[in-house]
Amino acid sequence: MIHIKNHRQKDLFDPWSFLSPKRRELLDQSWAGLFKKELLCELPVEKVALFFNDDFGRPTKELHTMLGVLILQQAHDLTDDETVNQLAFNIQWHYALNITEESDSAKYICPKTLWNMRSIVVDNDLDATLFERMTDKLAKVFKVDTTNQRLDSVHIKSNMRRLGRIGIFSSSINKFLVNLKRGHQELFDMIDEGIIGKYLSEKSLQCFSMVKPSESAKTLKSVSADLFDLVEQFKDYSEVKAMHSYKLLERILKEQCNVSDDGKTVAVKKPKEIPSDSLQNPSDPDATYSGHKGQGYQVQVMETYCQDEDTKEEGLNLITHIEVEPAHESDANALIPAIESSKERGLAPAELLADTLYGSDENCQKAKELGVEVVSPAKGTKEKDKNSITLSDFEVSEKGDIVSCPRSHVPVRSKTRKTRHTVAFDSQHCSTCPFQGTCPVKQGKKNHYLRYTDKEMRLARRRALEQTEAFKERYRWRSGVEATMSEYDKRTGVKHLRVRGFKAVRFCATLKAVGVNIFRATAVRNAVNNGGTAHGGTLPALIHAIYVVKEHFVMAWGQLKKVFILFCHSYGHSPVMVA
Repeated sequence: MIHIKNHRQKDLFDPWSFLSPKRRELLDQSWAGLFKKELLCELPVEKVALFFNDDFGRPTKELHTMLGVLILQQAHDLTDDETVNQLAFNIQWHYALNITEESDSAKYICPKTLWNMRSIVVDNDLDATLFERMTDKLAKVFKVDTTNQRLDSVHIKSNMRRLGRIGIFSSSINKFLVNLKRGHQELFDMIDEGIIGKYLSEKSLQCFSMVKPSESAKTLKSVSADLFDLVEQFKDYSEVKAMHSYKLLERILKEQCNVSDDGKTVAVKKPKEIPSDSLQNPSDPDATYSGHKGQGYQVQVMETYCQDEDTKEEGLNLITHIEVEPAHESDANALIPAIESSKERGLAPAELLADTLYGSDENCQKAKELGVEVVSPAKGTKEKDKNSITLSDFEVSEKGDIVSCPRSHVPVRSKTRKTRHTVAFDSQHCSTCPFQGTCPVKQGKKNHYLRYTDKEMRLARRRALEQTEAFKERYRWRSGVEATMSEYDKRTGVKHLRVRGFKAVRFCATLKAVGVNIFRATAVRNAVNNGGTAHGGTLPALIHAIYVVKEHFVMAWGQLKKVFILFCHSYGHSPVMVA
C-alpha cells in the first residue's frame, strides 16, 4: 500500500510548539527550514508511487520522507547506517521532512528499505527528475537571473581500485573462474589446474601486484595468453558466453591484444594503441580513462553567476545543469546538450562562459542558433611572432568583408563561393612589402591573393578580440566555477564516491549537486535577512518583541493564578480550574 502525506495541508495545532523560540528560529534559518518550506512538496512522489500497489502489500514508508532522505544522505555524504541514525534522532531531519509523530514507522527505516528505494530511483533515472524539480523551484523562489552562466567539468572516481594492465587481466580471469565454478561446476573442471592455481586463490592473485618492472612485459605476455586460452576454450558454450564475466574477457582481448590471422596466437598491444574507453577495472566496467585526469568519470556542471560585486551576496549562484559522463568523453560534446537541457526548463543563459575545449567554432555557431553567446578563447595555434601577419590584422567591415591589408592597401577585387573567399591585391604593392614572407597573401598569376573561409575569419576575429581588455574583464568571471568545484567536493565528497557503475555514480553526483544548491540557497536567504532587506530588519525584531510580551504575560498570569488559589484556600473553598 502507498503512504503519501499531504504536506500542503495546514495543521490545526503547531506540531513544533515544543521547541523554544531560539531553537525554532535556528531550524527555520537552517537548510532544514528551507527544505521544509519550499522543497518538500516538490519531491516527485507520484513517479515513485508507480512502483507500488495501492491495494496490496504492507504500507510503504512515507514517500516524501524516503525521497528526502536520499537527497540528504548525498548532500551530507553519509553511509547507509549513518543515514538511518540521522533519520531516527536528528531533529533537523525531522523538521526538514515534516515528521511530526514519534512512531518507528515515521522515523525509522532499515538499511534494506533505504537500499530498495535508492534502487528504484537509480534504475529508473529519477535522479534527473529530482534535480530538475528542486532546481526549478529554487530558481523560482529566489528569482534567479540565468542570463549569465558558466560551464566546466570535474573528474570523479567510483569506489574502485586503480589497476595496471597486469591487474586488469588477472582480476578479470579470477572473476570469471569464481563465477564459472559457482554456476557451471562441470565446465569449471575442464580448466587446466595450472590456471586455477595461478588465478583462483587470493594469495596467488596477490603475487601479480609484486611483479618486478623488469619482468612486467614477460608477465603481461603470460596473462594475456592465459586469457586468450580461456576465451577460446569456452567460445562454443552458449551458457558461458552469456556470463557477464566472460564478456569482460572478450572485451579485454579485443581492447588489449592483437590476435593473429590464423587465430592461434595473441600479442599484447602497445599502450598507445589501447582506446581510452577500455576496461579499467572489472568491478566497474563503465569507468573509462582520461589522459589528462586518469580513470573514472567526469561531471559537467553549469551554474549561474552574478557580475554585480555590490549585490553578489544577495544573488544565488544556482547549478542549473548537471551531467555525468565517462572520463574519456570530450568537453566539446557537452556544451550543446547543456544549453538544450536548460532551455527546455526555462533556465537557458544568454551568455555562457567556458574554457577553450567547449568553444569550438562549431559549438559557437550552434549555440548562436539557440540564442546563446559562448564566450570562450579560440583554440590557438603557436604563439604569434611579433613580425608575422595573420588574418586578424586585416581591416574588416561590419559585413565581414576585407577592406584593406595591414599596410592600408585596398584590394583590387574579391570573390566569394559559398563559404570560401578570395581577395586579390595589387602585386606592385605586395612585391615590395617588407612583410611578404610572413603575410598570408600569396603570389598568383595576375595578382597576390588572400584565401580564407568563413570559419577562419571568425576564429581570427575571436583571437583578436581575446587580446582586448573588454574580453579579459568579461571572461574573468569564468574562474569562479573552480570555487564551485571545490565546494562540490568539500561539502559532499563527490570526487571519491562509495558506489560503482555509471547509474549509481550519476545518482550520487546529481543529488550531491542538489545538496550544494540547498546549502547555497540557505546562505543567500540568511544573508538577505540579516542585511535588513527583503524582510531582514523589521521582521526578526517584531518576532522578538512578541516573544518578550508573551513571556511577561505568562509570568503575570502565573502569579495571578497563585494568588487566586491562596484566596480560595483561605476561605475554605476549592479553587476553580484556571486555564
